[in-house]
Amino acid sequence: MPSHPAVPAGLLPALVLVMAVLPWAFANSAPPETNYDESLAGAFVLPDVLAGPDEVPAGSKAEWEETSRPHQFEMLENFVYGRRLPAVPVAVVGEVERAEVDLGSTKGLRLQARLRLGTAADAPTTDVLLYLPKAVKKVPVFLKLNFRGNQAETEDPGVWLPTGWIPADARFEGIVNNRATDASRGALQRRFPVAAMLGRGYGMATAYCGDFFPDRPDGRPQSVLASLGRPVAGELPKNEPGAIGAWAWGLSRILDWLVTLPEVDAAKVIVVGHSRLGKTALWAGACDRRFAMVVSNDSGCGGAALSRRNFGETIGVITNRFPHWFCPMLSAYAGRAIELPCD
Repeated sequence: MPSHPAVPAGLLPALVLVMAVLPWAFANSAPPETNYDESLAGAFVLPDVLAGPDEVPAGSKAEWEETSRPHQFEMLENFVYGRRLPAVPVAVVGEVERAEVDLGSTKGLRLQARLRLGTAADAPTTDVLLYLPKAVKKVPVFLKLNFRGNQAETEDPGVWLPTGWIPADARFEGIVNNRATDASRGALQRRFPVAAMLGRGYGMATAYCGDFFPDRPDGRPQSVLASLGRPVAGELPKNEPGAIGAWAWGLSRILDWLVTLPEVDAAKVIVVGHSRLGKTALWAGACDRRFAMVVSNDSGCGGAALSRRNFGETIGVITNRFPHWFCPMLSAYAGRAIELPCD
């Protein structure tokens, strides 16, 4: 039998809770075609992530950059996320709002800006919220999209309320008729620890993912894709990007603005995401190498999890529940992930 390190005593209560809760969660919420039994995971072989189009793996950094990386990236475009979207000019609508804020033991600077994404008068916009340590120059910044609007990330009463559609969820108060109200302020602040991070010398930036693609299967016509000349109805090309492609594109457009600020260290912007937005962070980092680091939490199937390993959410489950996230081609590999050229 293999030996295992002893579990620290302080972790035992949490470990017992996890062991008790997980079987219940899987039994009550997992689709029947989802396997959470390790003994049934089975064997699998992964494609070589260093291989080029000739299936020969790169033997040097130069070979990776010139041949293998473009090939691997193209497969992700064609089979998972869809073609990378083109950049557009980004401009601030009006003025950037700057205000000093007191976050308890930490004082900082709050910036809010409405960015127009494109040159047309009716080009889509997004509201960006940025907190910076006070009187600090060239700050590393964590950037993430959020699920319920910027106001849900903090109790700061000065944060603008979004005006667009927001998904309702019984777990979070303050979303009425799919619109944010003051009661939703701070609902998800545990995911955005502003005071702690500013105290360590980091900036924190966020924007609402729905500004780029409302997170629902019929959200495509209201997404930024229409403004980019992409089809929003009818049968789509197999490598047409969906919500994840639009969200990743939005992160790059926010980065376009962040790097213009004198307080931000342009070489140290870290893209962060959780769950579907963790998938988005991974794709944003692949599409835009200006991001210094990617932090992807619990990104699951279509993210950092292996599709070829029969464990957890599957391609069939995720493309059935969320058909708008990926390119149409991915759903063709439901039930046959072993044939997916990339993983």
